[in-house]
Amino acid sequence: MKILFVSQYYPPESNAPANRVSALAAFWAEQGEQVSVLTGFPNHPEGQVYPGYRAWFPTKGYHDGVRVIRTPIFASANRGIWLRSATYASFFASASVLGPLLADRPDVVIATSPQLLVGVAGAWLARMWRRPFVLEIRDLWPDSIVAVNALPAGHPVIQGLHRVERQLYHQADHIVVLTEAFKRILNSRGVSESKLTVIPNGLDTELFDANVQPGDPVGHNDPYVGRFVVCYAGTVGMAHGLGTLLQAAHLLVDIPEVLFIVAGEGAEREELEARVRQDGLTNVRFIGRLPREKIPGLLRRADVVLVMLRASELFRTVIPSKIFEAMGCARPILLGVDGEVRELIEKAGCGVFFQPDDAQALAMAVRDLVRDDARRCEMGAAGRVFALARYDRRELSARYLAVLRQLW
Repeated sequence: MKILFVSQYYPPESNAPANRVSALAAFWAEQGEQVSVLTGFPNHPEGQVYPGYRAWFPTKGYHDGVRVIRTPIFASANRGIWLRSATYASFFASASVLGPLLADRPDVVIATSPQLLVGVAGAWLARMWRRPFVLEIRDLWPDSIVAVNALPAGHPVIQGLHRVERQLYHQADHIVVLTEAFKRILNSRGVSESKLTVIPNGLDTELFDANVQPGDPVGHNDPYVGRFVVCYAGTVGMAHGLGTLLQAAHLLVDIPEVLFIVAGEGAEREELEARVRQDGLTNVRFIGRLPREKIPGLLRRADVVLVMLRASELFRTVIPSKIFEAMGCARPILLGVDGEVRELIEKAGCGVFFQPDDAQALAMAVRDLVRDDARRCEMGAAGRVFALARYDRRELSARYLAVLRQLW
């Protein structure tokens, strides 16, 4: 079977969509399928095309047995809605126009959203080739734009995106969502249950392993010895509420061994770092974006892993992929996200929940865990066992492939 996967993000970018798409595509190729990925040039989140790539010249190559087709993209930093919109539109245009010229005719087309214009490009390509179209929903758009207060719900752009959303749901032959909550929401919006399949994110069991040696992620012998490391590894964006982390750090200055490490880039990093300097916080360090292969060593060095989002009804529907990385490394989780992911963590017994946007609750949770080594070890071990049993990425990839084969 020839599969074309349309995704704006792909390695060497290391955000959640790039990691998911590359893992799925590599597994399917390993199973003997002919997989191509139509993507842009890597530039996320700094908005600068990575060394070795030329943003305005289409290229073809191979990565893990997958044919990778890159089309031009207007690169912009992950901040500012209008610049980001220009980036989204540029990939939509180049994928729609150049995709038919660069990609072989597939048997099925998949497009992963957000952003919605990727879905539009996928729908167009599938229609042109008269092939089944699978829409993958990783986040609900444009709901997420409203949730982070980027635009109000009544804004004409939001209303227009809702029309695009409904049209994509109608055009798709099948829709893959990442959570049960997404499935319920789409069903309530008129999508037939028979058209929906839940394939969550999962654990890369080879990369995220409890036997990985703890590492110094910044490479110059930072004095982690004797510190209780609370690690956040991921996007530093509008949705993530890392201002709460800084407030909690203020409340924990009386415990000198506590150190917050933030590994990642995003729209909020500069402002948050400025606040750290202004307030003289010595227990928070930003170490920037790390290559994906260094993340396991960082997580193994951490005493607890922090996963958080801003308080929002919408975010009760998501399961951040970084929880599986922490579980794979047998690390306890401090979770500041309510809803479906809280139920998962509590069922697994692998973490402690605190209310989103509540710095007092986060600080109290850290205080409770600092001197409870046995509890932390127990939660970490429980998380790894749970993830291996239920969220092995290879098994989830096989389920996804079975859906595609039914359409073919």
